[in-house]
Amino acid sequence: MSAIRHVLFRGRVQGVGFRAFVADEAVRMGVGGFVRNRRDGTVEAVFAGDEKIVEAIVALCRKGSYASRVDGVEVRDASAEELALRGGEKFAVLPTV
Repeated sequence: MSAIRHVLFRGRVQGVGFRAFVADEAVRMGVGGFVRNRRDGTVEAVFAGDEKIVEAIVALCRKGSYASRVDGVEVRDASAEELALRGGEKFAVLPTV
């Protein structure tokens, strides 16, 4: 079964390689979507793929990269329109919003 999830990460998640960690893991796991910083200090991601794999990458990102500290995670269902923000890439690192 396929899933699309929007995830918002709070904590020390900017300036510590967290986006690169998320992108590397998404590519490794074959998940589509995007990741980007937000001006409020959070990191936003959309993950699309097999539901179990999407759940697994969200769980992995809750732990974060070696230099990050994830204090909070908000997960909700996302739309195909949100996923389309990635452009033509399978998984993209987008500019800050």
